Amino acid sequence: MDIFQFTRELMETESISWHEGAAGRWLRDYLSDAGFEVTTQTVTDDRVNVYAKLGEPIITLSSHIDTVPPFIGFTEDEQNIYGRGACDAKGVIAAQVFAAKRLKDEGLTNIGLLYVVGEEDGSDGAVVANSIPNSNKFLINGEPTESRQAIATKGALRVVIEAKGRTAHSAYPELGESAIEKLLDILNDIRRTDWPVSAELGPTTYNIGTITGGRRPNVVADFAASEVMFRTITQPDELYKMIVEVVAGRAEVKRGFSLPPIHTHTVKGIDIPTSVVRFGTDIPCLTNWGTPMLYGPGSIHDAHTAHEYIRKQDMLNAVDTYAQMTRTLLAEQG
Repeated sequence: MDIFQFTRELMETESISWHEGAAGRWLRDYLSDAGFEVTTQTVTDDRVNVYAKLGEPIITLSSHIDTVPPFIGFTEDEQNIYGRGACDAKGVIAAQVFAAKRLKDEGLTNIGLLYVVGEEDGSDGAVVANSIPNSNKFLINGEPTESRQAIATKGALRVVIEAKGRTAHSAYPELGESAIEKLLDILNDIRRTDWPVSAELGPTTYNIGTITGGRRPNVVADFAASEVMFRTITQPDELYKMIVEVVAGRAEVKRGFSLPPIHTHTVKGIDIPTSVVRFGTDIPCLTNWGTPMLYGPGSIHDAHTAHEYIRKQDMLNAVDTYAQMTRTLLAEQG
């Protein structure tokens, strides 16, 4: 099985978040047959993290098994692979696995592979994986970074803003209180606020992801809610305090999933560019796995889209880069 057949079979095993069981078992069996010592760790139900070892790892390559919905089947042409998970992150996993196989054939040991569930919806797999006993010194996390070594990632904060009102007949709106209009005022204030900016990480950004509310068009709305996702350059606690101040008691602000901004290590002596990325990763939840790095083929701009794809040549180049990063770090450790 070559790297592209590996990617095809993994992509054709649907693994939308919370339904990763079959893909985890596929990875377990493949890595075991390839000569790795493989264990699985149950997260929930049949959802498992997969940990493969050569010797006692001091360097571990890691990524996530799950994808966002909807499932999009595998297709390919001479240059590209298309479908859900092509770049986020099954093509990345393929490059890491084939790099590890190359290193194994070279006789190198003390290498690990860690593949977790749930990254796209709360990182519950990474949280559980952080309890796995290990002697790891470096974690090379794989996400689509356009084949650049990331030097930092923004954090994330998800909030739900819930406004309440009072129902009335729509012909007499003055007798009610519209929760929807109240929520719209709050969201407009969020849009007009000057959020923190960092010279290194850039501006805080946000996405008003969902809006729900009301009962019928002829009834003044007594409830409305919006989910808003912030990409942060400050600690989540600081930004949450700012959001509460903007809402100013007009609605309830419920805090959800959050990640801090992270500075990542780079491997010296490797001639590849660096960058700062805006998206979140599992790295903040894998604190017991050593100094973190972030690198992978493909672009985040293609992830989560109907046209998701990855260039085949980028995958092959990433095999070389992952292997080179690992060799360099192993040499540094003596």
